[in-house]
Amino acid sequence: MIIIFSIIIFRKQSLDRNAISYMNIALVVGASGITGSNLAEKLINDGWTTYGLARNPNKEINNLRPVAADLLDPENLRQALADVNPTHVYITSWMRNETEAENIRVNSLMVRNLLDALSPKKVVRHVALVTGLKHYLGPFEAYAQAGTLPETPLREEHPRLEIENFYYAQEDEVYAAAARDGFTWSVHRPHTVIGKAIGNAMNMGTTLAVYASICKETGRIFQFPGSDAQWNGLSDVTDARILAEQLIWASTADAASNQAFNITNGEVFRWKWLWFKLADWFDIHAAGFDGTIHPLETEIAGDEQLWKDMAAKYHLKEPDLKRLASAWHTDLDLGRPIEVMTDMSKSRKLGFSVYQDTRGSFFDLFEQLRAEQLIP
Repeated sequence: MIIIFSIIIFRKQSLDRNAISYMNIALVVGASGITGSNLAEKLINDGWTTYGLARNPNKEINNLRPVAADLLDPENLRQALADVNPTHVYITSWMRNETEAENIRVNSLMVRNLLDALSPKKVVRHVALVTGLKHYLGPFEAYAQAGTLPETPLREEHPRLEIENFYYAQEDEVYAAAARDGFTWSVHRPHTVIGKAIGNAMNMGTTLAVYASICKETGRIFQFPGSDAQWNGLSDVTDARILAEQLIWASTADAASNQAFNITNGEVFRWKWLWFKLADWFDIHAAGFDGTIHPLETEIAGDEQLWKDMAAKYHLKEPDLKRLASAWHTDLDLGRPIEVMTDMSKSRKLGFSVYQDTRGSFFDLFEQLRAEQLIP
């Protein structure tokens, strides 16, 4: 009996240690952004202990443990992470700079500093890096220009372009740290992430919501700002919630280890259909491509005071137009000279089957922005 009892106790202790060693502890880098905030909420809802790292951490998400740190300051980063022992790291942030050379230097350094700070802990099992379609279309300085364009739909096996790209530099930092520390990795390439965030540099959904709200307030026409190819061609986008689903799937499914994945809603559409659906939601008049590109950055130039007045009139929480709208990035996406869509078959074959209706992505976002008093 004593022997049996001892065996039972030993086995229970072994199971307890095993359970503790496999607890999921997430570190979301960039938890204040569109991708990071949606991912953090999903992780927490799924029962993960979740830390959110940013220079100004998101404190609006219940049960998110904020970590204030500067990714460019190794000592500050080391101190901030002293008591954080993540099993899974999700890198969703980047910093925009004046040139691609500086993008490469700064953004690769951010990844390197983070993984170097975590390396001595020997606790990281998986690192997921979020990049995007600039992997295929080229960086900002050469975005979607002749000579750099791959055939669509874009597939993960497409080779790197023969030009500098900070996404490649970020990937290389992850690969090097994985070889050193023995964790698995995944790379995720969304196309135009749709979701809520304030102060985000790439924010088409909220940008279009703000533009539509201005059109409604002033009686302007909701003019499509982009190219003929985008208006008439096929496209797709990525709901931030479906990106969160894939990030968690790839970081926990053995079949997905050490691979790159496209991630979109799983459907395609044409802007000449969707544009009028968005206008109907706001009850405004819309106009499509008329032979000329109308950059949104030009369309809303000078509307900062108008938005401040609208914020006061409708009791909106954010009076700074530039913190809500990133017109430059929306122009970049909608002004491309080719249709752009991505192939999702790779992750589908491995078991990722989540789907999201794109019209619903925009409508859900608009309702959220209105409920949170970010648009009238």
